[in-house]
Amino acid sequence: MNLADILRDSDYKLSQFTTAEIEQLEQTITLKATKNGEVPYTVCLVRKKAIRLTPEEAIRQLYLRVLTEKLHYPLSRIQVEYGVNFGREVKRADIVVMDKDRPNTVYVLVDLKKPKLKDGKDQLLKKLKM
Repeated sequence: MNLADILRDSDYKLSQFTTAEIEQLEQTITLKATKNGEVPYTVCLVRKKAIRLTPEEAIRQLYLRVLTEKLHYPLSRIQVEYGVNFGREVKRADIVVMDKDRPNTVYVLVDLKKPKLKDGKDQLLKKLKM
């Protein structure tokens, strides 16, 4: 299975990633049999466990590769689904890179949004209002 198959019914594009980055992720895809057919999985670079490869997760895994291989952030400084305080509320960021000198401080925050501009804005507003 390739990423084009996984992204087929979504509006996600792969144009910001290199062919090598896409191929690397594709080589890690495994299929698990379920009642509804075969479902793609990969081992998360950060969590080190098998996760279902949804369209959003595929993009997250590609960005993790960019952060580690192209931008050279060590995996030890990266967390996924990290709770970030917004006032009294805690929201989950898709990816965070922690500060090198202050390991409990977020240095880079990445939050993936749906590809369509309106959907992405609505998703962000919903997250901020929660």
